[in-house]
Amino acid sequence: MAHIIVVGNEKGGSGKSTTSMHVATALARMGHRVGALDLDVRQRSFGRYLENRTAFMAREGLSLPTPIYATLEIDPNAEADPISQAVTELEPDCDFILLDCPGSHTKLSQIAHTLADTLITPMNDSFIDFDLLARMSPEGKVLGPSIYAEMVWSARQMRGQAGAGPIDWLVLRNRLGTQQMHNKRKVGGALETLSKRIGFRVAPGFSERVIFRELFPRGLTLLDLKDVGTEQLSMSNIAARQELRDLIGELQLPGVAVDF
Repeated sequence: MAHIIVVGNEKGGSGKSTTSMHVATALARMGHRVGALDLDVRQRSFGRYLENRTAFMAREGLSLPTPIYATLEIDPNAEADPISQAVTELEPDCDFILLDCPGSHTKLSQIAHTLADTLITPMNDSFIDFDLLARMSPEGKVLGPSIYAEMVWSARQMRGQAGAGPIDWLVLRNRLGTQQMHNKRKVGGALETLSKRIGFRVAPGFSERVIFRELFPRGLTLLDLKDVGTEQLSMSNIAARQELRDLIGELQLPGVAVDF
């Protein structure tokens, strides 16, 4: 069976689509068969990213490693949920299937979390995003899990009842500042404390970089730059590639050895 990777967070602007695109494309570049589903049926940032990639390759006459993108068919009269149906159709041709969830609480997102073998939760490095994971006192003490963490806990229970395996949950600290600021240390400390209580791993994600905004219209990732004629990478681009390499390593996916 394909290994299901879910990228989820109930807050927009945390970098879910950028993370989804880079993880899915990196796996495809390493020779793995990767399926992709965008569960945000309204905004479709991940889907648009992949469509931009297909259009760019057609214009430029290029062939780049690309996930198999399946659109989600919503049929209110169907007995099976649309995600399970789409996953079943993709599975024979895929080693990994990545699901990008919307930045809000939806039924589709709930279903996706129950399917997750690996869950990636990107978050901006602030206590505003942290509030989705846990409630805190004014003094900075972690009081208990918040709405998103409770939803993940519910998904874990449902998987347990169904006899499925555990969810390997990775919280990704995106847009980390380059300076060791006081707030950054406090967020990091709070995350480490919470991780032991509710069972997730913490890893650094992507720093804030202009390159990510420039790649989207062409559907490109950091790993495609040399293939499209960028011979000399800037120091920022090199650092971003290393962040991606570190992320793929942190995911500890079955059968994946980082080789880019």
